[in-house]
Amino acid sequence: MKRFFSLIFALFLLFSLQAANAETIKSVLMPGKVIQGHIKQEDNCENCHKHFDKAAQSTLCADCHKEVKKDIAEKRGFHGKQETKKECRECHTEHKGRGADIVNLNEKIFKHNQTDYPLKGAHAGDKVDCKDCHKPKIKWRDAPGTCIACHKKDDKHKNSLGEKCADCHTEKDWKEIKFNHDKSDFPLKGAHANEEKVKCNDCHKDTRFKETPNDCYSCHKKDDEHKGVFGPKCESCHEEKDWKTTHFNHETDGHFALRGAHDKAKCDSCHKAFKEDLPKSCIGCHRSDDVHKGSLGDKCDSCHNERTWSTSNFDHDKTKFPLRDKHKTKCESCHKDGKKFEKVPMDCMSCHEKDDTHKGKFGVKCQDCHDAKDWKKSTFNHDRDTKYKLKDKHKTVKCESCHKGHLYNDKVKSDCYSCHKADDVHKGAEGTKCQDCHTEATWKVKDFDHNKTKFPLLGKHFMVECKKCHDKGSFKEAKSDCWSCHKKDDVHKQRLGTLCADCHNARDWKIWDYDHAKRANYKLEGGHSKVACEDCHARIFTGKVFASRSCDSCHSDDDIHEGGFGQQCERCHVVSAFKNVKIRF
Repeated sequence: MKRFFSLIFALFLLFSLQAANAETIKSVLMPGKVIQGHIKQEDNCENCHKHFDKAAQSTLCADCHKEVKKDIAEKRGFHGKQETKKECRECHTEHKGRGADIVNLNEKIFKHNQTDYPLKGAHAGDKVDCKDCHKPKIKWRDAPGTCIACHKKDDKHKNSLGEKCADCHTEKDWKEIKFNHDKSDFPLKGAHANEEKVKCNDCHKDTRFKETPNDCYSCHKKDDEHKGVFGPKCESCHEEKDWKTTHFNHETDGHFALRGAHDKAKCDSCHKAFKEDLPKSCIGCHRSDDVHKGSLGDKCDSCHNERTWSTSNFDHDKTKFPLRDKHKTKCESCHKDGKKFEKVPMDCMSCHEKDDTHKGKFGVKCQDCHDAKDWKKSTFNHDRDTKYKLKDKHKTVKCESCHKGHLYNDKVKSDCYSCHKADDVHKGAEGTKCQDCHTEATWKVKDFDHNKTKFPLLGKHFMVECKKCHDKGSFKEAKSDCWSCHKKDDVHKQRLGTLCADCHNARDWKIWDYDHAKRANYKLEGGHSKVACEDCHARIFTGKVFASRSCDSCHSDDDIHEGGFGQQCERCHVVSAFKNVKIRF
């Protein structure tokens, strides 16, 4: 305890004494010299220290280092962005000599993102050293933070765009542009926004930006196919998407709707000069194309349309002569000179006289038989419009075949004989009512009902051709008796007369229906049934067939009795066989 008070007392004496060489007690007690920058504060310890209060030391540091104090207060810069609050002496240790580095900054591990200027892009790469930005004898905090401070020599714009390089360029690559053109007075749209096709220097010549014109014509004058005829307001028609595409609405903006061929026509086809007032009527532009030479007036659109000048949209059906079928042809087919339309005749003969194969015989009312669909086909309905219906082959006969003279002046008869007299093989013998036997389907007779005549066709007669019996044109003269046709078939050689039908029939010549028992009162039995007629009827026919019924008249040569038993042979003999005898006791 005595030693402590002795020390206090000694110190008191030191502070009270004045040294001869001007050194103070504080200088003697100082642990080491301060850095060169703090040399002015070295003589007065109170500048940095407060007696018996170590916590006040950082406050005294801040009183001198006002920039750091401000950074800490505003939480900016390296000192202001520190997450943990430290005393200044923890990093910056003093009294180590005049040349000591109390900043103690390790460039390799220093975290630049804790400053107000984080290193990004190319700044964070190995190509950039600290010394490139932090120059000697300049505080680290005083290093420039603007692009232009370091890259002034790289400024191709020659300061014409100011010093805010970061508005356009990035740290990644000086040549990479991030400028948002949409926030300028000229937003990039359409093809202008295509970075591959449009480069900045295409519009900004000599790296000029602020003085770059933003009207179309200044850049695209060389592209103006109109050669200035339509003025400099290109945007009135064109757009950024495609120079060749126009958005000009001719209907709303030009008060003239473009349709058909007008829509494909080039602008300068009609617009020869800028702001030229063009006529809106057809004749105003197409007077030279008017083949009618003004004879039909100025209302071209009454007949023509915008699709093609050659095609007419004139509605002929609204006239007195509606066009049907083949009449829908070229106008000049009827309107020969291209001028006269209203006075063109409407009757057929005026146009088709050369086509009249009737040579005027059928008059001039062609429409009574023909129509516009096909000149060669007739629409005349003979069944409906006349009293004579055409059937079968009459339908295919040409009109001139019956109508020899003038159609309206000469009256054609409707009976067959008037037309077919020359075809009458009967030479009039059968009369004039051809329809009784013949039909329109064929001149040859097929359906003649022979049963309605005096000689119905029965049996095999039905299958015989007409000409077999009717070998001449006259039918009425044909004979109906059998002998006339079958004389050559008479095996009896006329010994049985000519009344063949008495024995034979039409079913078959060999089949005969003569009942000998009933008609001749002589029944043919036994051997008689196989005997030919001529064996008994040997006498030539003289009007009536005659034969004796006695056996002897036929069998006298067979009588071996030589008449001894009389002529009644049937008393002993039978018809089954002459040799057979019936004996009566």
